[in-house]
Amino acid sequence: MTGPMPVKILVALKVNGQSRQLMLSPWTTLLDALRDHLDLTGTKKGCDHGQCGACTVLVDGRRINSCLTIAVMKDGANVTTIEGLAKEGVLHPLQQAFIAHDAFQCGYCTPGQICSAAGLIAEGKAKSVPDIRELMSGNICRCGAYPNIVAAIKQVMDAVGDKS
Repeated sequence: MTGPMPVKILVALKVNGQSRQLMLSPWTTLLDALRDHLDLTGTKKGCDHGQCGACTVLVDGRRINSCLTIAVMKDGANVTTIEGLAKEGVLHPLQQAFIAHDAFQCGYCTPGQICSAAGLIAEGKAKSVPDIRELMSGNICRCGAYPNIVAAIKQVMDAVGDKS
């Protein structure tokens, strides 16, 4: 069966503080829009089924699996990727903490871990190490750097708590 290709759809996003307009196929995931159309390759494609968390980004401040999100559904949204967490050349506190705690080995899951942790902290639900572990359970680290990841998140969580 042949026929005309589906029409592409204009999608407007604010990505890392910058307004972007993309012509996308209706089935393009947010992950593919970020990586393939905006060349923001920090967000990783892991399982492509929403089970590993490597693709986690923040949309309107909430953490989501970008591999499960159709880009046109987020038209007009604010998207923050790992590339957008640092401000004016200064690493985000979570990025600094991940380095200080050696909270990565291969680094593949790290962007998703950090974006998820930023969302977790903003949610304000985690009050303890067991809470961090539970609320980060959607982010898999095949290298097993979990103790250091949790320590990095706790450090930033405690610092944020000290300021409020």
